[in-house]
Amino acid sequence: MAEVATSPTSDQLLVVIDPVARRRDGESVRIAKDVLSGGASTKVCLPDGPEEFARALARLGSRRPVVIGDDRALTRAVGVLHRQRELTGCALSLVPVGGALSLARSLGVPTGTVAAARAALDGAERRMDLLVDDSDGVVLGAVRIPPVGGVTPVRETVGGVGRPWLQTCRSLVRTLVPARPPEMTPVTEAHPSRLRVEVDGETLVDLHQPVEAVSVLPGASGTARVEVRPASVGAEASPLLAEGRTVTISGAHFRYRADTVVSGPVLTRTWVVLEGALGLTLPKS
Repeated sequence: MAEVATSPTSDQLLVVIDPVARRRDGESVRIAKDVLSGGASTKVCLPDGPEEFARALARLGSRRPVVIGDDRALTRAVGVLHRQRELTGCALSLVPVGGALSLARSLGVPTGTVAAARAALDGAERRMDLLVDDSDGVVLGAVRIPPVGGVTPVRETVGGVGRPWLQTCRSLVRTLVPARPPEMTPVTEAHPSRLRVEVDGETLVDLHQPVEAVSVLPGASGTARVEVRPASVGAEASPLLAEGRTVTISGAHFRYRADTVVSGPVLTRTWVVLEGALGLTLPKS
């Protein structure tokens, strides 16, 4: 992991550049570094993977953290700072670079490189609620449970980091071997789930009622908004709504999507709202 320090100013930043951002858009990364180093004392870290990413944030000290990367880099940074119990004492900034930026956009982070870097320098801290589950995982946006069979696990890229030769070999083989018709992959039909959803200890829906989908997201004033869509035949059933600080979902093994990551299967999971746990630096209104 490389580290570079620039000329000192009154503001001190720890800039952690996600390796995916460096591979996908090195020019945007360079622009972000130039803008940040022109307005503050910056210590730049270039981690090669999640472990080095976490170690870089562990050496935060008195510097403000700035992450250059996509939604996954943002959620990874928030998770690391939460587990290190550093999250409530710092204001995190993000310069979005990469493919998945919908979460950053929904949180109010500018998606333009220069605008986001300037917001990291001159913006204002905004405190936001987080969902934290019983495995210490954090959720910035939403938890969603689609019908059984409706969650598609994230596909890993073959020949990933550090193995460009494998992609080259695969390309060469494709030029030498006649193309074959694509194999048909069976598609699992989605069907309703049977889940028990409890909000602050009160049962919103029980196992006897099949549900099409469940969503949980931070609401207002330290509560989570819960929406359950019951399965229906014919006319669409009205969603069941509730708000509370603690949400427990249990039932048969189920998968769920928290922000950008698919997790599970699990038998039960509980999320608790941490009010104002995340400080995110955004443009001044």
